[in-house]
Amino acid sequence: MRFGRVMRGTRAVFVRLEGDTLRLLTRAPWAGGVALDEVWSMSDNRLLAPCVPGKIVCVGLNYADHIAEMGEAQPADPVLFLKPPSSVIGPGDTIRWPAMAGQVDYEGELGIVIGKTAKNIEKQDAERYIFGYTCVNDVTARDLQARDGQWTRAKGFDTFCPLGPWVETELYTGDCLVQTSLNGEIVQRSSTAHMIHGIAALVSFVSRVMTLQPGDVIATGTPSGIGPMQAGDTVQITVGDIGPLTNIIG
Repeated sequence: MRFGRVMRGTRAVFVRLEGDTLRLLTRAPWAGGVALDEVWSMSDNRLLAPCVPGKIVCVGLNYADHIAEMGEAQPADPVLFLKPPSSVIGPGDTIRWPAMAGQVDYEGELGIVIGKTAKNIEKQDAERYIFGYTCVNDVTARDLQARDGQWTRAKGFDTFCPLGPWVETELYTGDCLVQTSLNGEIVQRSSTAHMIHGIAALVSFVSRVMTLQPGDVIATGTPSGIGPMQAGDTVQITVGDIGPLTNIIG
């Protein structure tokens, strides 16, 4: 089942995708949103990011091939960093090039959307706290990442976290395609089967560091093939059959 958000007049509302139509929900589906009788055509609505996370917890260096291309050593524990909520944009929105950045890269990733409050949970219980999955582009100012020695500025600019287009509740994540295309050319193609730390392990680990709230997102890391974008480029992320998450670089 797929859920999203659309702009309806001046109001952002949650919807459920039903074929080619959208059914209005009373609130976020992970908060018990109830489906109403009001149904709209897809073409009449502009999709927004499918959730409004209080935080985006990102995992670095979680694919061995990406670790190799970055010249890093494999860490024993997941490497965590945060993107602010102000970095979130939706499908079709423009990724804005910061004036202080010289190189802006794409990083296609699977995103976990949390469904209920999670603190100090066990790995075997993680699935009960996951509502669904979405596509994430962990946009990064690569030159600033190298210059700063830590990642907050490089990954935290406004518009640097495209999410969407949907939250999918029924995705098999054991061997799921993660693919990025730049101007129609595939530049990243891998599988979640190659992640070092799997979905359940990540949710459990993060919950032992910070309390996860409904609607929060965990970005699970990117495979090899990262690279720069230029102004005017179109970048697309697909995860399994979710997507494409399409954005223009401005």
